[in-house]
Order: sequence, then structure tokens, then C-alpha cells
Amino acid sequence: MSIFGKLFGKEPEIDMEKSDTNRKKMRELFNHVVENGDDYKLVFGFTEDVSRFNYGLVHGSKSKIGNLIVGWDEQQETIVVVPTVPALSGCGDPIYYRHSEIHKAYRNKYPTDAFIIYPDRKGYIGINIYDWLEDESLYVYVSQEQEVKEFTEFFMTHFKTK
Repeated sequence: MSIFGKLFGKEPEIDMEKSDTNRKKMRELFNHVVENGDDYKLVFGFTEDVSRFNYGLVHGSKSKIGNLIVGWDEQQETIVVVPTVPALSGCGDPIYYRHSEIHKAYRNKYPTDAFIIYPDRKGYIGINIYDWLEDESLYVYVSQEQEVKEFTEFFMTHFKTK
């Protein structure tokens, strides 16, 4: 919700038909690239790559948003991340994060609320997950309040190492 929505008590209406259509597209894409995809619960997430620059008097940063279909299987203690685009017109190859194979994992609350997974000592992924994000040009349009709660509980119970 925007600051004006909070101030004036008006929340944007979620188009549940569009959300449900995108949820089905997410499932189709995920199942297409992940073996036994139906064994996984799904949630939309994104990751940010922030690059900083300093050109003398000009300082700043640029963010690149990567959309993700995030699946999790409690029995296998596995998270699978599939890169996608906001229109869900295609996806990349899945990346598997098995609890038994990760170096470290935790929930980071600052500067953004993200789930951080270090598969080894050299790299990591930060997965941001929200109930709903309004900007369709940057994010997949999907309402997922219950899925966010379930993923958070799964992560904190099965993945958190710190």
C-alpha cells in the first residue's frame, strides 16, 4: 500500500481474476522445468542486484529486479528458485537449495525483509517476498498472503541456520 493509501485508508483493489490467472501461469512454468513440480508449494519472489556508482560529484545506485518463482517442499527440505519475468512469458533454469547442502541461511530484516541463502561461502541469493505488489511493470501480479505466511514458517523452521 502506498503512503497515501495508509493516510487516507484507501487500499488499491486486487484483481483476483488476474492474480489467479498468474498463479496458474506460475504453476505451469514451474512444473515445466522442475521434476515433480506439483510436490512444491509456490510463491512469487524477487531479488535485487544493487550496483553503486561514484562519478566524482554524482553518487548513487541502480537496482535490477529479478522475478522469481519460489517453490518449497517441506519433506525434502528444498527450495527451488526459477527466474521469470513479470508477464510470466517464460522462465529460466531452476536452482535448487537443499537444506543439507547450504552453508548458511537467515532472514534479514534490514534494509529490506529478505530470506538470505548462502549455498557456499562465495555466493548468496536474497529472496524478497510480499503479499502483493502493485507495479506490474516490475513484479508478477499475484496476491499471496497465505503463501507468504507458509513460506516464512517453512524457512524459519527448516532453513534458518543463524
